[in-house]
Amino acid sequence: MRGEPDFFQNLQDELSDGRAWLDRTVVLGYAILAGLCVVLFTLLSETAFEWFMHLHAAAPWVVLVWTPALTAFIVWCTRSYFPGAAGSGIPQVMTALDPLLPRDSRHRFVSLRLTFAKIVLGSLSLLGGLSAGREGPSVQVAAGVMHDARRWLRPGSVMSERALLVAGGAAGIAAAFNAPLAGVVFAIEELSNKLEARNNGLIIAAIVLAGLVSISAFGNLTYFGSIEVPRLDWGAILPGVLVTVICGVLGGLFSRLLTASLAGMPDRFSAFRKRFPVRFAAACGLMVAIIGLVSGGATFGAGAEEVRNMLAGESDISRLYVLLKFVATWITSWSGVPGGIFAPSLSIGAGVGHDVAQIVAGSNASALAPALIAMGMAAFLAATTQAPLTSFIIVMEMIDGRPMVLSLMAAAMLASLISRLISRPLYSTLSHIMMRPLRGDVNAAQGGTDPSPLAGAPAPTPPADR
Repeated sequence: MRGEPDFFQNLQDELSDGRAWLDRTVVLGYAILAGLCVVLFTLLSETAFEWFMHLHAAAPWVVLVWTPALTAFIVWCTRSYFPGAAGSGIPQVMTALDPLLPRDSRHRFVSLRLTFAKIVLGSLSLLGGLSAGREGPSVQVAAGVMHDARRWLRPGSVMSERALLVAGGAAGIAAAFNAPLAGVVFAIEELSNKLEARNNGLIIAAIVLAGLVSISAFGNLTYFGSIEVPRLDWGAILPGVLVTVICGVLGGLFSRLLTASLAGMPDRFSAFRKRFPVRFAAACGLMVAIIGLVSGGATFGAGAEEVRNMLAGESDISRLYVLLKFVATWITSWSGVPGGIFAPSLSIGAGVGHDVAQIVAGSNASALAPALIAMGMAAFLAATTQAPLTSFIIVMEMIDGRPMVLSLMAAAMLASLISRLISRPLYSTLSHIMMRPLRGDVNAAQGGTDPSPLAGAPAPTPPADR
C-alpha cells in the first residue's frame, strides 16, 4: 500500500528542478507573446476595416476597383512568398499536429514567418472589405509563436512540440474571442483527442494567460456585450427548432461547398483558378464588392457590427442578408486570401435567427429575437465546423449568455448532427487534403497506399503555380 504524499519532500523536489521551472517560464513567456500577437492582429484588422468603411462611405463605387485589386495583390503575395498562410489557419495547425507529418515539414504550416504573414495579409483582407474574420487565423498566429518556444526547451521537456502547438492554437481562440474557456474546449475538441496528464496544467495555464493578455488590452468585456434573455416558454420551441434546423442544413451545405471549392472541383471555374489564381482572386474580389454594394455595405468584413445591431434590435438588414453573406464568405474563402470563417459564420447564423424571429415570432419577435439570434450563431458555427462544444461555449462567452446554456448547447448539438449528414468535418478534411502529398510520400517510402477516404480527391494547387 502506497503511503500518503510527502508534502515537504515533493515541494523540495519541485523547487530543486531549476531546469523544469525554466522550461515553464519559457512556455508562459511565449504564451504572453502569443496573446500580444493576437492583440496586435486584432488592432490592425479592426483599423484596416474602419479605413475600408470610410472609403466605402466616401466613394462607394471605388470598391469595385479597390477590392479586386487588393484581393489579387494579397493572393499573389501569399502564393509567391507565404503559401502556408492561405485560408483559415486552423487546418494548417491540425496538419502540423498530424503524427505522419515529417518533422522538417512542420515549418510549412506554423512558424514565426507565417505568423507575421498571417497578421499582415489577414489585415489587408479586411482592408479590402472581404468577408473574412481574424479569429480562425489567430489560431495559426498563436500556434506559430508557441511553436518557436521549442528552441529554448531542453531535450525531453514535458512540453513536446505537439503540446506547444495545442497550447498555441487554443490560446489563439482564447485571446481572439476573449473566451479562455472556449480555448480550453477547442484544444480538446479540435486540436487534440485528449490533453496529456503530464502537461495539461501548463497547457491550460498558457491558454488562460494568453486570454488574460487580451483582457488586459481590451478590458473584461464580452465580444457582443450582454443580452437580455426572456423567459422562454413552450412558444419558443418551434422558432428555436426552426432556427437550428435551418442553420444545420445551411452550415452543412456551406462546409461541403467550401471543401469542394478549396479541394478543386471538376469545373471551369476551378480550372481557371488553378491556371490563373491571381486573376481568379481579382474576379472573386469584384464579386464580393458587388455583393457588398447590393447589400448596402452589410456583407463587407467579418459581420460583427451587424450582429451587434441585431442583438440590440437596431438592425434593418434585408431578408437577403443571409444569402448574400453566405455567398460573399464562400467566394472570399475560395479566392485564397488569408482569412477565417468564424466571425462570418456567426453573422450568418445571427441573420437566420433574426429572420425567423421576424417571420415566425410575430408580436413576440422583439422579446425572442436575442435568444433566437444567439441560438442561430451557435447552430451555424457548430454546423460549419462540426465542433458543437466549442461553438456553444464561444457564443455563451461572447454574449454573457449563461442563462441560455442549455438552449445554446441543444442548438449546437442538433445543428452539428444535421451537418454531419451533409458534409465531412470541414477543418479535418482540409487538413487531410493538405497532408495528401506528404502522406503519399511517406506511404510510398513504406511501400503502402493512402487509406484515406479522400484518396481520389484532387490535390491542392502547388505553391509554385502562381
